Amino acid sequence: MIDKICAAADALRDVADGATILIGGFGEAGSPTELIHALIDQGASGLTVVTNNAGNGEIGLARLIQRGRVRKLICSYPRSAHGYVFDGLYRQGRIELELVPQGTLAERIRAGGAGIPAFFTPTAAGTDLAQGKESRMFNGRPHILEQAIRADVALIKAEAGDRWGNLIYRKAARNFGPAMATAADLTVAQVCRVEPLGAIDPEAIVTPSIFVQKVVHIPDPISERAHIKELAAGQRT
Repeated sequence: MIDKICAAADALRDVADGATILIGGFGEAGSPTELIHALIDQGASGLTVVTNNAGNGEIGLARLIQRGRVRKLICSYPRSAHGYVFDGLYRQGRIELELVPQGTLAERIRAGGAGIPAFFTPTAAGTDLAQGKESRMFNGRPHILEQAIRADVALIKAEAGDRWGNLIYRKAARNFGPAMATAADLTVAQVCRVEPLGAIDPEAIVTPSIFVQKVVHIPDPISERAHIKELAAGQRT
C-alpha cells in the first residue's frame, strides 16, 4: 500500500551537505516554513537554495540563512523590507548570490523538470546579468542562453494532498510549487490537510503523485476555517 505521509524529520533525514534545495513560496505565500525548520534541525550545511525571495524576519528561509547553512542563494528578489538577515550576510561576503529575473527563474525550473537542458530568452540581454553567457540573435533580437535548474530536494507547500502525494494548492500559495515538484530528485510536500483517496477531484489535481515522494501533514487552522467556509457556501448554492 502506497503511503507517503511521514514526519518532517523522516522526510529530510537523508539531505546531504552541499545539496541543492528548491524552496517554494512567493514572499510568505506558500512558504514551507515548517519543512525549512525541520531542515535546520536536520543539520545539512553548505546548501545552494533556489527560491524567489531571500526570506523575511528570522523564520523559515531567513533562519536557515542566519544559521549559516546556505552557501549560495539563487533568487529573483534578494531585497525586501524584512530581508535583513540575507542583506547583512551578503554585504559581509558570507553568502553568494545569483540574481535571476523572476520569469527566467520559473522557466529554468520548469525546463529542469521537463528535461530541457537550456533555452534562449531575451530577458536580461544587454544587462550585467548576461555577462559570460552565450548570446544569439532571433528575429532581430538578442537572446541569452540560460541553463535549466534541477535540484536534489524540493520543499513545497500545498493546500491538501492524499497519501499517494496528489496535491492541490490555494490561490497565490501555488506559485513555484508545481514546477519545483517536477525538478527535484526528492520532493517533500507540506500539506495543510490530508484528504482520503478519491476525495480530491482528479480534474483539480495540480501536482500528480508521481512527482511527490514525501508528504508531511502540518495542520493550518486558518486554512481549515477557510475550507469549512467554502464547503458551507457550496452547500448553500
